[in-house]
Amino acid sequence: MAPVASKKPVSEKKPAASTDKKKPRKVANESYKIYIFKVLKQVHPDTGISSKAITILNSFIVDMFDKIASQAAQLSRVNKKPTLTSREIQTAVRLVLPGELAKHAVSEGTKAVTKFTSA
Repeated sequence: MAPVASKKPVSEKKPAASTDKKKPRKVANESYKIYIFKVLKQVHPDTGISSKAITILNSFIVDMFDKIASQAAQLSRVNKKPTLTSREIQTAVRLVLPGELAKHAVSEGTKAVTKFTSA
């Protein structure tokens, strides 16, 4: 005869502690604000910037990122490639940014990719 499993008595539930109030969590708000400030300090160490100006620059960066990413994704789809590479990003930058600005952006991007791959 097999041993009978003994049932454990149902434990009494402890009442929820009503005195423990949880702090509301802060919503993660991603932005480029700290990077804008770091770049400003590299270029002009003694110059400040208002929070409204940082908000405007942040909106500009988010908008440019969206335009470049959308253009790169479209290039990837047209070429029937499933992966976004630095080449798609570079072409998207050339298409989105005007003239000399595109040349400087491509140059800085190439420099950054080279530094990243060598490290």
